[in-house]
Amino acid sequence: MAEKAKWTHGMGIGCLLQIVLLAALDLALSYDAMVSALAYLLLLLPLALFVRWLLHRGGMLNGLGGSLYGPAIVCVVAALAIKRPIHVKDEDGADVVATPGVLADRVAKKVVDVVGPDAGKADGGAQIPPGVSYTAAPENAGETLEDVLKELDGLIGLKEVKQEVAKFARIVQVNKMREAEGLKVPKVSYHMVFTGNPGTGKTTVARIMARVYRALGIVKKGHLVETDRGGLIAGYVGQTAEKTAKVIDFALDGVLFIDEAYAITEGDGENGYGAECIATLLKRMEDNRDRLVVIVAGYTDEMKRFIDANPGLESRFNRYIHFPDYSAEELADIFRMRAKSAQYVLSDDVERWIVPYIALKTKDRDRKFGNGRWVRNLFEKTIERQAMRLAEFETPTREQLMTITMKDVGISLKDPDASAED
Repeated sequence: MAEKAKWTHGMGIGCLLQIVLLAALDLALSYDAMVSALAYLLLLLPLALFVRWLLHRGGMLNGLGGSLYGPAIVCVVAALAIKRPIHVKDEDGADVVATPGVLADRVAKKVVDVVGPDAGKADGGAQIPPGVSYTAAPENAGETLEDVLKELDGLIGLKEVKQEVAKFARIVQVNKMREAEGLKVPKVSYHMVFTGNPGTGKTTVARIMARVYRALGIVKKGHLVETDRGGLIAGYVGQTAEKTAKVIDFALDGVLFIDEAYAITEGDGENGYGAECIATLLKRMEDNRDRLVVIVAGYTDEMKRFIDANPGLESRFNRYIHFPDYSAEELADIFRMRAKSAQYVLSDDVERWIVPYIALKTKDRDRKFGNGRWVRNLFEKTIERQAMRLAEFETPTREQLMTITMKDVGISLKDPDASAED
């Protein structure tokens, strides 16, 4: 009993020391470092508990050992956090500090992906085909059309796109009301063609459209299956139909999104792989017309030729939505959004010059201009420059760690009416 009391006394002192140390670290460390310390503590917790159990069994936690074990763990995670704070990429590709909650969620998903019974599978256990990206249907089965349209309206730019989607949704709503009253309903094709240059939000809107279709009752699940020529075309005659069919099976009750769809038939030659794919797609769109919606996307001219060249495609894809390039103001808003989500703030000078700078840098854009992707690259380079600038400080403040300056962005004013990258 004396040993047990002694051990309990030592552990009690250790817990108090841990609390004191954590409070001191909260005052001493930067926000990123403190959050990373907690994240490291979460990662090391299972190992720490296991070692504690082993030491306890060996009677090594009595007295002083019990008092120092916990504080030693806190010191280790603090040293790790100071030396190498944990950052992760968010959904937009921005660098953000990894909170314990985010880290736990990602670790759990990794474990499930590797050892779980549904590793490499989508909802329901279906195996994801190669060359396919899968976006699960939202868990909120009661999500309304207004909920989804509100999220669409929150996207930067895309005014005409939002109007076209809202118009389509209202047409379908009215048709369903007429159908419920026993009235005739004009035939409406749910399949769409998205045209525009890279980085204009086509894939993002396609994911939202899957939810729109579900909210309207057009599809049951509302998941999105993304693919391109590589995910549909096989290397030998006769195999493409099977490969395409597997992708379509995976998309049933949801939306199939084919990016750069014009590439399916480009350079088809004598083999006819692309023609085989299109024939399979058209047949399945007819056979599964109540379970499948297809959205094809790509450059405007190429998509027009692609659809017009095949009467079957032309009859099924008659609803076009064009995605214009972002303006300099919209690109600046995307830059601001990325900075805010990653816990950065723009200096007053950057706020003043970011739009003229982007306008200057993008004035000679061609159709390969990346739009949103260009902004992502600009933001990543900005963070790199900021890190190099802060390396000159021994202990930068929280404000310095968060602030993006003109030099970080690459804005150098040669005269009042011009800016150029260093």
